[in-house]
Amino acid sequence: MMAANTNDAKTGAPPAGETVDYVTVSLGEEMFGLPIDRVHDVFIATNLTDVPLAPPEIKGLLNLRGRVVTAICLRRRLGLPDRVSEGRNMAVGLEHGGEAYGLLVDQVGEVMKLSADTYGPNPVHMDARWRGVSRGVHRLDGRLLIVLDVDAVLAFGDERAAVNAA
Repeated sequence: MMAANTNDAKTGAPPAGETVDYVTVSLGEEMFGLPIDRVHDVFIATNLTDVPLAPPEIKGLLNLRGRVVTAICLRRRLGLPDRVSEGRNMAVGLEHGGEAYGLLVDQVGEVMKLSADTYGPNPVHMDARWRGVSRGVHRLDGRLLIVLDVDAVLAFGDERAAVNAA
């Protein structure tokens, strides 16, 4: 078994014959994969403090074991409507540029070990916002797992333009 960080840095594809572990998350019916080596925790985001004048995808700040974490709504980041039902705010803990983030999702699924056999590039009809944060897809039994580029998801402003140009 190969470590999760063996995937091709530019495309996200596992090298032929090797596997990559992903933590799966869902937004409605859509399933996304985060490389497991980028995930620090899974937690319920509570007691969010608003951040005045922040971009709309930033839902607030929270305290996680003494550390300030910026909560980012993945639905808003991808241009999806907010959830209708107000259930628990599930979050996946990530780091980017030395800062801690909690990516708010509808559900956290399982860890999947996937190989290059199921991997492919982004579909041509994929929304541009999604293409900008996706490294490709894995075709699974009747559905797609969209592989998220963590750095692109967490990039804002000028930093986002630089990540997307890379």
